[in-house]
This record gives sequence, structure tokens and C-alpha cells, in this order.
Amino acid sequence: MMAGRPNVRLDLSNSPENVSLVREMLTGVAEGVDLDDNDLHDIRTAVTEACNNVALHAYEGADGPMEVEVYAWPSVIEVVVRDHGTGIQPRIRTAEDHALGIGLHVIQALAQRVQFSDTTGEGTEVRMEFAATGIRAPGSPGKDGMEPLVTGAELRSTMWASISPAALARTVLPRLLSTLAARASFSTDRISDAQLVADALVAHAPRSPAPSRLSVAVGVEPRNLELYVGPLDAGGAQQMLSDSAVDGIGAVIEQLTDDHRVATTDSSEMLALRLSDPR
Repeated sequence: MMAGRPNVRLDLSNSPENVSLVREMLTGVAEGVDLDDNDLHDIRTAVTEACNNVALHAYEGADGPMEVEVYAWPSVIEVVVRDHGTGIQPRIRTAEDHALGIGLHVIQALAQRVQFSDTTGEGTEVRMEFAATGIRAPGSPGKDGMEPLVTGAELRSTMWASISPAALARTVLPRLLSTLAARASFSTDRISDAQLVADALVAHAPRSPAPSRLSVAVGVEPRNLELYVGPLDAGGAQQMLSDSAVDGIGAVIEQLTDDHRVATTDSSEMLALRLSDPR
């Protein structure tokens, strides 16, 4: 199996509705690396099954975290699905267990390699490696922003995403944000605004000599999204706002959000944004 930092990492709750968010992320990755549609179908099918197992079995009906990582190499896509629950490997090994849907045997058929790590009481990690000949590898992931902006109970209504490099974020983040806007019952026009905000965030993320990594936490409530982008160097948040200015319109991020502010910590800052659709 491959090693190193992932190109994309999502930290989510094990809510069944988050499986569709993972599928949208994979579609965005596929678009960013020119992955063949047939290969994407195989990857989404296998990863969907792994995520469904976390949603249905990892926490015995309770809430808990689900982590998904994607590594894109010149000829390989690796996806890791991880939980911190009671462990599901003993059940997932049984192909006749209809509660697990399409079953482990199908995951094994679709993936080039599958590796399960299961420790009782500490959860399960499923690593799936898929052949992806001819893709456009996105480049080496940046090193910044790998610590989740949210943890624990906050994940029940919050998604944390870390994407690198910025070129890959251009195809992933707009899909994630528009999906969450739809979940928050935004109108079609406001969903489009959320996608434009995502486009602006990606386009004007702070540059650095090393490949950049964009980290975003999104809190979801009915008709309301709260976004936190960071960690950023001092002045980075205001720079993102200023750089999004368009002649005749002004700063796009400011124009399309209902509120924006700079949240500071001891060593960094975050750009905090709110999008609402009260209708």
C-alpha cells in the first residue's frame, strides 16, 4: 500500500447521508485527475460499501467519526475508510451477511488490493487500492493544515475537509459545498452562490513555495452554513477577501456571504464565513 500524506481527507460523522458526500468528493477527484468513468464507478461502489459498513455497524447505532482519505498517484488511486468504533471486520468477512449489502467479496473484486486493520474496541481501517492508468496525478500534497478544525461531537453536524494541491481543490470543494447547501435546504440560487464561494476560496487560497493545502470546516444547520478556512498565516484571511475582488462587483466572497470575520488563535488565523437562505 502507498504511504505519505493524502491528497484529500474528509472527517465526518457516520451519518448515512454523509456517504453521498464521500461519493461527491470522489467524483471531484476523478474530474481533477482525468479518471476514466468506468474506474470511477468501481471506486465509488467499493468505497460506498466501506462507508455504509461504518454507518450501519461501527458504533452500534450511536454517533461516531468516519475518516476518508484519498491518495492519487500516476497509476494508482488509494482510498482509506476508517472508524474508531467497536470494529466490524469479523462481520464484514462473511459474504452471506445480507445486512452488509453488496459485501466484502465485491470490494475485493473491484479493488486491485484490499487491506483490513481491525483492533477490537479501536475501530477498523479499510485500505483499497485501484488501478488508474493514465490519470493526471495532482502532485505532491502540501504539509499544512492536516489537523482537523473540528473533532468529536462537532462532527455530527460538521464536515472537515483537507485538500491538496489547490488544483485538486478546484474540482472537489465546490461539489462538497453545493451538496451541503442542498442538505441545508438552500434554494437553487443560493446553492449556486455557495458553489461560487467555494470557487473563490480555492482560486484565492494563499500561495506558498510548497504545494498548498486548503482546509475547510463546514457546519450545517437548516438554511445556514458556517465555514471556517484555515489555519492561515497572519493576514491571510483578509488577503483572500481582497484577492476575490472583481471589477464592478467588489470582493466576491464578501458579496455572496452574509457575514465574514477573522478568527485568531495563538499561532494562526481562520477566515470565518456564514451563508444563509432565510427565504
